[in-house]
Amino acid sequence: MTRSMTAFTRQEMQQPWGTLIWELRSVNHRYLEPHFRLPESLRDIEGPLREALRKAVSRGKVEATLRFVPEKSSGALQVDQECLQDVLAATRELRVAGAEMQALNPLELLSWPGVLVESALDMREVKQQAQALFREGLKDLLEGREREGVELNQLIVQRLDSIESIVADVKLMMPKILQAQRDNLQQKLSELTAELDAGRLEQEIALLAQKADVDEEIDRLQTHVQEVRRVLTQKGPIGRRLDFLMQELNREANTLSSKSIVASTTRSAVELKVLIEQMREQIQNIE
Repeated sequence: MTRSMTAFTRQEMQQPWGTLIWELRSVNHRYLEPHFRLPESLRDIEGPLREALRKAVSRGKVEATLRFVPEKSSGALQVDQECLQDVLAATRELRVAGAEMQALNPLELLSWPGVLVESALDMREVKQQAQALFREGLKDLLEGREREGVELNQLIVQRLDSIESIVADVKLMMPKILQAQRDNLQQKLSELTAELDAGRLEQEIALLAQKADVDEEIDRLQTHVQEVRRVLTQKGPIGRRLDFLMQELNREANTLSSKSIVASTTRSAVELKVLIEQMREQIQNIE
C-alpha cells in the first residue's frame, strides 16, 4: 500500500489531574528521524515512545510534542504528620516552661504553615495515559499518511497511463519512420552522378537503421512501467524502490531522445521526461 510521509494529528485528553496534548507531524525524509519534545516530569517515557514509533514508521522526519497542563487543585489535602508533631512538641515545651496557653484549636493547627499539604500527583497514571494517548495519535497519523498515499498512487498511475500511451505511439510509428529514412537516403544517393556500390549502399542503410532502432528502449520503458505498477501494490515501504525505477525510466527516455531521427520522436521523449519528473516529485513523499 502506498503511504505518504506527510501527515499531522493532534490528540487531547482531559483528566481530573490535568490535560495532556500530543501533536505529531511528519514530513518526507530519506530515513526515519524522530524528534521528541516532552516535559521534564515525563522525560523517562521517551524510550518506549521511540520504540513504538520505530515499529510503526519506516521513513520520514517525525516531530512529537507533548504538553502537560496539571490542574491547580489536582490533589487531595492531607496532614503532614511530621510537621504536626513538631508543632505539638513545641507547645508542650512551652507548657513545661510555665507559659500560659489556651486549649489548642484544631483549625489553628491546620493553618500552621506546612501542617496541611496537598498530596503529590501520582505521575505513574499520567505517564500511562500519555503513552496511551501517543498510541492513539500514532494510529491517526498513519491513517493520514495512508489517505494521502492513495492520492499519490492515483497521480502516479495517471502518469504511467500517459507514458504507456506515448511509448505505444512511438512503437507504432517506428517502422514507418525507418522506412521513410531508408527511402530518403536512397533518393539522395540516386541523385549522385557517381556510380554507387550497391553493397555499400545497403551497409549504410543498415547502419542508419541500427542507430535509429529504439525497440530495446521501448521494451525497457514498458517493463519499468509494469514494475512501477507492481511495486505500488506492495505492502511496506516502497519509496526507495520507486525512486530507483524513476532513474531507470529517465535513463531510457534520454536514450530514446539521443537516438531520435525525427522531430516527433524527440517530442515524445521530452513528454516522457516531463511525466517521469512529475512522478519523481510525488515519489519523494512516499514512505
